[in-house]
Amino acid sequence: MLIGILGSSILCGLYAYGGMGWMLGFVALVPWLRSLETRKTFGATLLSAWLMSVAYGIAVFSWFGVAIGRYTEVGGATGLLLLILMAPLFQPQLIAFALTRQIVARRHGPVLRALAGAAAWVAAERLLPKLLGDTLGYGLYPSAAMRQAADLIGSAGLTYLLLLSNEVLAAAWGQRAGGFKSMFKPVALSCVIPILLAGYGWSSPFAATSPEAKPLRLGLIQANLVNYERMREQKGALAAVREILDTHYAMSYDAVERQHVDAVLWSETAYPTTFGHPKSRVGAELDREILGIVRSAGVPFVFGTYDLDRAGEYNAAAFVTPGRGLLGLYRKSRLFPLTEYVPSWLDGPAFRRLLPWTGTWQPGSGARVYPLQLKDGREIPVMPLICLDDVDTSLAINGARLGAQAILTMSNDSWFTEHPQGAALHQAVAAFRSIETRLPQFRVTSNGYSAVIDASGKVIAGSNMGERTLVIGALPAGTPPLTLMVMWGDWVGLVCAAFLTLLAVTAVLPRWRPHMGEGGQALIAWSGRHANVTVLPPAARIVAGLLRAFARCSLVWMAFAVLTDDSLRSHTLAQIRMFSSLFLAPEAAAWFVLLAFSARASIEDGQLVLNRGGKKLTLPLSDIAAAELWWLPLPGPGLSLRLASGGSWHYGLTLANPSALAHALAASGAAFQPARAPSILAAFTRAREATRHGRIEHPAVKFIAFPLLLALPAFNLHQHIAYGSMWGEYYAFGLKAYLTTLVLWWITWVIGVAASAAILRLGIESTAFMAVLLRPQQAADSRYLIERLGLVALYLGMPVWLLLRITSAN
Repeated sequence: MLIGILGSSILCGLYAYGGMGWMLGFVALVPWLRSLETRKTFGATLLSAWLMSVAYGIAVFSWFGVAIGRYTEVGGATGLLLLILMAPLFQPQLIAFALTRQIVARRHGPVLRALAGAAAWVAAERLLPKLLGDTLGYGLYPSAAMRQAADLIGSAGLTYLLLLSNEVLAAAWGQRAGGFKSMFKPVALSCVIPILLAGYGWSSPFAATSPEAKPLRLGLIQANLVNYERMREQKGALAAVREILDTHYAMSYDAVERQHVDAVLWSETAYPTTFGHPKSRVGAELDREILGIVRSAGVPFVFGTYDLDRAGEYNAAAFVTPGRGLLGLYRKSRLFPLTEYVPSWLDGPAFRRLLPWTGTWQPGSGARVYPLQLKDGREIPVMPLICLDDVDTSLAINGARLGAQAILTMSNDSWFTEHPQGAALHQAVAAFRSIETRLPQFRVTSNGYSAVIDASGKVIAGSNMGERTLVIGALPAGTPPLTLMVMWGDWVGLVCAAFLTLLAVTAVLPRWRPHMGEGGQALIAWSGRHANVTVLPPAARIVAGLLRAFARCSLVWMAFAVLTDDSLRSHTLAQIRMFSSLFLAPEAAAWFVLLAFSARASIEDGQLVLNRGGKKLTLPLSDIAAAELWWLPLPGPGLSLRLASGGSWHYGLTLANPSALAHALAASGAAFQPARAPSILAAFTRAREATRHGRIEHPAVKFIAFPLLLALPAFNLHQHIAYGSMWGEYYAFGLKAYLTTLVLWWITWVIGVAASAAILRLGIESTAFMAVLLRPQQAADSRYLIERLGLVALYLGMPVWLLLRITSAN
C-alpha cells in the first residue's frame, strides 16, 4: 500500500509541475489503484485514502503550506504541518473516490466501479467546499491540444477522463500475468481517451470572434510591489501609498503615450484604500488625483481597490473612464477562507484574538459585466475577476452569459513570490476560463505572472516572476462562439452526482430478473402458441432499416439541436414540424413496410410455419442449421436462419423476442448454434435480447401517459402565469383554445420525452458495448444495471428537472 501511495504521489507531483509532465496524468494514479485492489475492508480503504491525501498534498501543494505558514507568521514548517493534518479537507475527493469504489465493487463489476469512482471524485470536487479549487484536469494545460476539450466538458470533464484512463491501465497491469493478449484490450481502450482529446484539440477553431473584430489593446501594470504592510512600517502610510501610486502612474503613462493602449489595467488592491468612499480628507484627495490622471490619459483605467458600505468592506475593482469618472465597482465574489473572511458561524471576538491575522472582507454578489468605453467610440462589455474568482468556473460562465467579450483578471500573487510553481498553477487555472468561454483574457498580477491569454488558453504576451514590467497585448474582442460550457454551465460534476444518485436508487430497488434462462422460459413462451413476426426479404429489410435508422438518428440530432439552440427551444411549432417530418414520417413509413410483410409464426409437425391470410410459408426444422440473432436490431430485433446446405434462408424474421424463437427451434429439432458474429458482438447481442422489458417500458406508458403527467403541471403553471388561474384561458377564449393549448403542451412533452429517451438509448447502448468489451462474461448483468439506470434517469430525472424549473419560475 505504501509503495503504491508513494509512487502515485511522486507521479502526481511531476504531473503538477507542468512541462512535458502533463503526459503523466494518464498514468499517475495507477500504482495507488493497484494497491487499493488489496484493500478488502472499509477501514483499510479509508486508511489508504487518508494516506494518499497526505502524500498527494505534500507532493503537489507543499509550497502552499509553506506560503500559508509565512503569511500567518507561524512559520513555513508549521504551515506544512497544518497542510498534512488537514489533508482530507484539502483533498476530500480522494476519500470519496476510494470509498465509492469499495462500495460499488461489492455489488458490481470493475467497469461500473471505475465509472462510479471517477464520478465520486468529480462530484466531490463540485459539491464539497474544496479550499483550493484544484482538479486533475488543470494539469493538461501545457498541452495545447488536450486542453481544448474544456469548452465542452470543462476541467471537471478532463479530470473524469484522466481517472478513467488510470483505471483502465490499472486493470491492464492487473492482467499482465495473462500476457500481452489479455492486456491488449484495456491498453488499447486507454489510448482512445488521449486520441479523442488530441483529435478534438487539433480540429477545434481557436478564434474567439469573427476575423473582422477589432483588437482590444491593453496595458498591464506589473509594479512588483508586494508587501504593502512592510512599506507602511518602514516609510509610513502616506509615503507608502505615494510610492505605490507614483509607480503605477509612471508605468501607465508609458502604456498610454508610447504603447498607445486602449485601456490600462492595474493589479488587485493596487490602490490600497477605498475608492469612491474615502475614509479621510487625504483619501478624497487621492481619489480626485486618480480621476485627473484618467482624464489626462484619455483612456479607461481598471484597478484593484476597496469598496465600503454598511455591511463592511469589500475587495473591489474600480472602472474609471475619462468622461464619466467612476463607472462602477465590482466586488470580489470568491474570498479565501480565514485570510480574507471568516464564516459567520465561526467568527467572534475569541476567534479574532486567537487568530488576529484573519480577514474581514465581505463577499460580492456574483458575476458582473461593465462597459469598457474606449477613445475610438467602441464600448466593449468586459467581465472582471479578482484573484480566487478565476478558480470558479461558474463565475466566468455567468459573465459570458451576460454578454462579456473579454475577461479582465486582477490578482495579488505575492504569496507565490518564493513559490513560482503556485503562481504558474494559478495562471493555468485562469487560462481555463478563457478556453471554457472562448473569451480573450487580460490578466495582471502584482509581481507575476501577468499575461495576455487568447481564446485557446495560449499566452501571447507575459511577464516573469518578480519583475517590474509593462505587459502589452492585443486580442480581438467581439461576440464569442457559444460553447457547450456556456450553454450548459459546469455540468459534468452535476451529472456525476446524478449518476451516483441513480446508482444508489437502483441499489434499493427490487432485484428484477436481469435476463431469462438459456431456454426454459423462452420455450414456454412458444409452446403451443403463435407469435407475430415480420418475414422480410433483403430489399424490404434494407428499406425499413434505413427508414428507422434515419428516424432514430434524426431524433438524436433534434435533441441536441433543441438543447443548443435557444430559438428552437422556445419555438413549439418548429419542434412539432421537425419531429413530424424527421421522425414520425420515416418511422410510419418503416411501420407500413413491416406491416406489409407481417405474418403469424408457429412450430407445427417439425416445421416452422408462417401464415399470412390464405398464404403459408413452411421450412422444415431439419433444414435449419443455426439461428443467428441480429447484432444490429434494424428495422427491429430479429434473426436469420442458416440452412444445413450452407447458405442462408432468403427471409429474415423480425419479432419482439427473437431469442425465444431461436431456443424454441433448437428444442424442437433445429440444430441451434451460437451466432457466427465475433464473440464481442455475440455477447452484446445475447445480453440485449435476453433483457426483460417491463410494462413501464411500453411505448404507451413511456411516450403517451408519462408525457401527459409531465405536461399537466407545466400547463397549470403556464395558465397561472399567462391568465391568472388554472381556467383563465378557458374563461377568456373558450374550450377550443384551452384544449388546443393543453394538446400543444402534451405534444411538446412527447417530443421532449422521445428526444431524452433517444439520448439515453444512445448512452445505454454505448455503455453496454463498452462493458461487454471489457467484461464479456458479465454482459447480461451489466446490461441489466445499465437499463435500470436509464429507466430511473428518464422517469425520475425528468420530473426532478420539471420541479426545478417550476421552483425557479416561482
